[in-house]
Amino acid sequence: MFDWLGTLLTESSPADLLRLTAVPVFGWAAYRDVRTRRVPNRTWIPLAAIGIAALVWEAWRVSTGDAAGVFDALDRERYFLRVALSLGMVGSLGYLFYWFGGFGGADAKAIIVLAVLFPTFPGYELGATTLPLTETAVGVFSLTILSNTVLAGAVYPLAIAARNAATGHVGKAMLIGKPVAVADVPETYGSLLQTPDGFTRSGLDLDALRMYLRWRGCTLADLRADPERYRDPASLPADPNPPGDGSIPTDAAADADAGGTEPATDGGTDAVDGQRGDATVEGESDEAADAESVDHDDPWGAAAFLDDIEGDAYATTPGGLRDGLDVLVNEDVVWVTPGLPFIVPMFVGLLVSLVYGDVLIELFSLVA
Repeated sequence: MFDWLGTLLTESSPADLLRLTAVPVFGWAAYRDVRTRRVPNRTWIPLAAIGIAALVWEAWRVSTGDAAGVFDALDRERYFLRVALSLGMVGSLGYLFYWFGGFGGADAKAIIVLAVLFPTFPGYELGATTLPLTETAVGVFSLTILSNTVLAGAVYPLAIAARNAATGHVGKAMLIGKPVAVADVPETYGSLLQTPDGFTRSGLDLDALRMYLRWRGCTLADLRADPERYRDPASLPADPNPPGDGSIPTDAAADADAGGTEPATDGGTDAVDGQRGDATVEGESDEAADAESVDHDDPWGAAAFLDDIEGDAYATTPGGLRDGLDVLVNEDVVWVTPGLPFIVPMFVGLLVSLVYGDVLIELFSLVA
């Protein structure tokens, strides 16, 4: 019944078997990325060490002519060229995308680790079958994982659009976002797709919102209940709290401490964006005066918050924070893009690559 396991363990390269430790680690990292959008740096250190050890061992065997099994078909030049392409091209891509802001730190580290772990195609013997089932002419396995990752990631916006269309939410944001009740925003990862002027692809990062609320020591419900009080920078605390990193607290005590995790309220009929009861003007009725907006030098204390914290709040600007807060105190439902936790399609791409090989190359071969 388990003959395939014996074949796998005895016929496959020890280095390739060691590389399979990447599967459960990437599975765990994908789970963490979905739940918390944070993956500890220590996740990648053991995998990098395994990759380096396997690479050094294989390189020694190939260079001394002692390679056996899956490496018999690879001459020295092809092997070292593939290693160079994996480390120099795929690994560099991960770093460059991080440098230019396209990836988060965990995403970049994951790609670099894959470039070290899988420079060439592995081989896993399962009786009469060898996995991966297909192999590319280039033979750089980390590049295959990356291409399958891109394909897996492309399915994500299509799934979001189908879900939005099925629930009657059709519009510009349907491919990249979802409608979220403002009450649920403090417990949601992603970014707003709205400003007071309408749709935007670069709205307030909700991690930055949680940092701001924690810094002020209040909740989103507090802001919605009395927006004019909190819009006035004179309401800022004399001794703000540490802002944290914007992650969603995982227990009740952390919820109370973080601020911004309690469900928001509608603020009542008296809490209207821009109102201030004492801003009367001669000749106007009280009702008209209540509709007037009072300008402040630093509405919501946005600039003061960003100046006070160390580092930044996910590239948030004072204007972006103010726009996001104005939307959140005015609306009951907002559009949010959850973004795509890149390690999730990377994990799917790794699994598909280990079993099948390069799907994109095969698709090209079908239409060529």
